[in-house]
Amino acid sequence: QVHLVESGGGLVQPGGSLRLSCAASGFPFSIYAMNWYRQTPGKGRELVARVTAEGDMRNVLDSVKGRFTGSRDNAKNMLYLQMNTLKPEDTAVYYCNVAYSLQTYWGPGTQVTVSS
Repeated sequence: QVHLVESGGGLVQPGGSLRLSCAASGFPFSIYAMNWYRQTPGKGRELVARVTAEGDMRNVLDSVKGRFTGSRDNAKNMLYLQMNTLKPEDTAVYYCNVAYSLQTYWGPGTQVTVSS
């Protein structure tokens, strides 16, 4: 059974940093690309970044380029999103996601609030 759980969200001031984590289980994590998405009220989920099985970033959202870095530890089945120079418009619920065995799986999300 696929299980994804995000953590690391919280309240941070503009210009601050957060590191999100996603613990994955129930599938061969090391050979699957993983995604970070985010969602704000009244807006659909948008792809923040894709992290390939090898740990490379792809499809990075223009507004986070140069500020956010996706990475993974395949030995620990963990996905990460390092977020620097945070802005109020980064406020959202952040989700990790995987497409596995013809299905798409999501974690419950973690709230990130950027505010002074």
